[in-house]
Amino acid sequence: MGEHIIKLPDVGEGVAEAELVEWHVKVGDMVREDTVLAAVMTDKATVEIPSPVDGEILWLGAEIGDTVAIGSPIVRLKVAGEGNVKPQGDAKAEAVAAAPPAKLPTPKPETAAPPAKTSPKAGAPVAKPAAAIAKNTGQGSVSGSPRPEGEKPLASPAVRLRAKEAGIDLRQVAGSGPAGRIGHDDIEAFLARGPQVAKASGLARNDAVEDIKLVGLRRKIAEKMTLSRSRIPHITYVEEIDVTALEDLRAALNKEKRADRPKLTLLPFLMRAMVKAIADQPQLNSLFDDEAGIIHQHGGIHIGIAAQTPSGLVVPVVKHAEARDIWDCGAEVNRLAEAAKSGTATRDELSGSTITITSLGAMGGIATTPVINHPEVAIIGVNKMMVRPLWDGTQFIPRKMMNLSSSFDHRVIDGWDAAVFVQRIKALLETPALIFVD
Repeated sequence: MGEHIIKLPDVGEGVAEAELVEWHVKVGDMVREDTVLAAVMTDKATVEIPSPVDGEILWLGAEIGDTVAIGSPIVRLKVAGEGNVKPQGDAKAEAVAAAPPAKLPTPKPETAAPPAKTSPKAGAPVAKPAAAIAKNTGQGSVSGSPRPEGEKPLASPAVRLRAKEAGIDLRQVAGSGPAGRIGHDDIEAFLARGPQVAKASGLARNDAVEDIKLVGLRRKIAEKMTLSRSRIPHITYVEEIDVTALEDLRAALNKEKRADRPKLTLLPFLMRAMVKAIADQPQLNSLFDDEAGIIHQHGGIHIGIAAQTPSGLVVPVVKHAEARDIWDCGAEVNRLAEAAKSGTATRDELSGSTITITSLGAMGGIATTPVINHPEVAIIGVNKMMVRPLWDGTQFIPRKMMNLSSSFDHRVIDGWDAAVFVQRIKALLETPALIFVD
């Protein structure tokens, strides 16, 4: 038998380290070739690490949330044959990984109470029988809970039914049976103490505190949002759009149901409107290197689409939107959204945006304050669409209205330029035929 060490492979061009976000195995597991051992994340792309050999897991070299350098050992396997390391390799690490967990010393039983009536939890207060409590106090009152927090009361179905009918919370009843088991006598003793304590309110304090470490995608999001808000002075501009005509056009185009065309949402129309607006104001399609003091103004319009996934927020990118028509934009949005939700989006598909759209769909609210995707200089936020009355000069008529909440980097984009940009998009969406005019 030999040992085989698996090192973190090169998971992407220019990547020097990756964050361990998930283990699929534990020490002692038997794995076969191509079994997925772990998942690591870099630049919002998750990469699975498979085993190149069959063997038994002897040692795992990192914990979830750790940042691991490319080429660092992450798994040690016992394999048939010589393996790829000498037998006297890191014996200390193997011994620590293979050693069973240390046993805690057994606590001594309390001498003041019979063993049969001690609490099942070591170190917890001893639960005295209800009859003994009543005898000692004379009035049968008791302060606090008769059992430690989180301990489930032991009782038969008949006793539980009796307690339910009487409105009693069994967690407040001391049991006189073995291991604190509650009997009918205990229920009666509890009721005898008076109605002021017999009825359970159903409300209880919860003082639990759970510490959750930020790892993986959630940590990346936190870092990116902190960077954006700390370094970019945002200006947010909100404008309402009458999308009645746009919705009528979208419905008419979707009725055609051609196999070579996707079902259109509002996003492809917005993307094409942005392309036309950027043609007049190319400075909106820029990345700002604030450390070097340089604005990188791009010719290609690469629109990021903020998408919510089970793991968190990711931003797949529709590359070269300026070269795509309305249906091509729609098809690419659908493809990228599916890849993002399934976790199969590549690093290239999740990077390279020059301007971003964020939308919460039906939950979009009336207005939002979108956070710019650093180092971009603009983000367009889509809010909820709703029917509202609109005055046409003679009467109120129902119209489909939607707000755009857009944020801009005020170091690069003046308020006037931001307003001109949004008003241009508004004009195109309210007269959607203009979107198709070159």
